[in-house]
Amino acid sequence: MSNQPRVAKVLAALLISMTVGAVVLMAMSGNPPSAGPFCLSRYCKLDPIENAITSEAEQLPDRWNCIEVYFSGTKAGNIEQLASLTGLASPDQLDCHLVVCNGLGGQDGQIQTTHKWQRQWSVIPSSNWYGTSKTIRVCVIADGTTSLASNSQIRRVEALVEKLSRKFSVEPESIYYPANWR
Repeated sequence: MSNQPRVAKVLAALLISMTVGAVVLMAMSGNPPSAGPFCLSRYCKLDPIENAITSEAEQLPDRWNCIEVYFSGTKAGNIEQLASLTGLASPDQLDCHLVVCNGLGGQDGQIQTTHKWQRQWSVIPSSNWYGTSKTIRVCVIADGTTSLASNSQIRRVEALVEKLSRKFSVEPESIYYPANWR
């Protein structure tokens, strides 16, 4: 019986704190989070990164020494759609090694491998890229201005880059992201 005043005080403090918390949440309800939602269950259903980085050709430890992540310049797509949008006859002609989808053309965070990665071939330098024959190019489906990488794409690319850099001993200073990556 002597604990009744203490229990009443604790319950009153709990009620007041819950009420204040509810009021704060209701006040913030007009301002949703700026980034899209991240769904852990969808992320876990994606193929493991180890599967994405395997290839048909032998992967020599000193084959690659640089990793470049860049935006596709499109708001949606996958390997087939990128080839079509750039006027290529087939996806085998894409000038990158890996493509990370954003949910509009492939699952959000899905990693697709290109013909060049499967054969461990170099990307061909072009007017908008002057990399070396030892650069792994990772294309992220986003235009980089109005549509940026999704949370799932960011997590997958960072995990992908970590696995690739460990596998091929790529130094951190040889890993390049777009200026507006985050």
